[in-house]
Amino acid sequence: MPSLRTALELNKELFLFASPWSPPGWMKASGTMLGGSMRKAYFAAYAQYFVRFLEAYAAEGVKIDAVTIQNETDTDQDGKMPACLWGQEYETEFIKTFLGPALESASLDTKIWILDHNYNLWGRALDELSDPEVNKYVDGVAWHGYVGTPDAMTRVHEAFPAKSAYWTEGGPDYTSPQYTTDWSAWSQTFTGVLRNWGRCLVGWNLALDEQGKPNIGPFSCGGVVTIDSRTQRITRSGQYWAFAHYSKAIRRNARVLASHGQLAGVEHVALENPDGSRVLIVTNRGEARTVDCGLDSSRLQVKMLRDSVVTLVW
Repeated sequence: MPSLRTALELNKELFLFASPWSPPGWMKASGTMLGGSMRKAYFAAYAQYFVRFLEAYAAEGVKIDAVTIQNETDTDQDGKMPACLWGQEYETEFIKTFLGPALESASLDTKIWILDHNYNLWGRALDELSDPEVNKYVDGVAWHGYVGTPDAMTRVHEAFPAKSAYWTEGGPDYTSPQYTTDWSAWSQTFTGVLRNWGRCLVGWNLALDEQGKPNIGPFSCGGVVTIDSRTQRITRSGQYWAFAHYSKAIRRNARVLASHGQLAGVEHVALENPDGSRVLIVTNRGEARTVDCGLDSSRLQVKMLRDSVVTLVW
């Protein structure tokens, strides 16, 4: 809580969302927070957990702007870490009968996001939003990019254009030889999110140690930065450098503009900020080349190194 308050003092525009990794073990068929699935008998009690959490944080000066029902609804992580299976019908019933009405009754304006899992589950998102009693409580869909392709977000957007898409998790492998140098791969990922209606880019973890701790799961997921537990040395990931190209130039409520052109190995996304400034981010995953960028009658020749990212602002 002190860290969150400090962060809000430094940046009052922070948007905070919360995502449970597991309900209490006694609410689950497994009896533990590791893996298992939710029991319907405890839906009403769990909805009140959300209400009390949101009210308690707000009382401490930290307003939570959105919640998801569960981090990664479609896996129990083989019982190796806090996780919980939420079947489609379970999430649907929980939102329309319990959580939505509970937040409404408590006069909480916290947004509800469904799914919070991979692109390949886009059909599930469509089904849930097709239920009018769910739809009325849901602001949008939270997506992860580990399985599937980002055009899944466009499929859902075309069916439900009033609902937003949020890219809520993606992280590097700290054991990978490319951990510190894969900035163009991450920039390509970010471009795909923004060109498919995604409204945010979120790293799965800000800072972990050289062994990926305190992550207790079965995966070698790393932080945006690694802090050596013995020397305190900070190592910045390729994801960190990719984030810099986007977060330094793109402001809250920017709009993605249409950008056109095809070059093998080159990705691009253009945006306009609320103050009228414009941003073009070009990613070159191939060999060194010159990329011709134009807007109306203005043109610029951009020399790009191999495996590089360039951000233009005007």
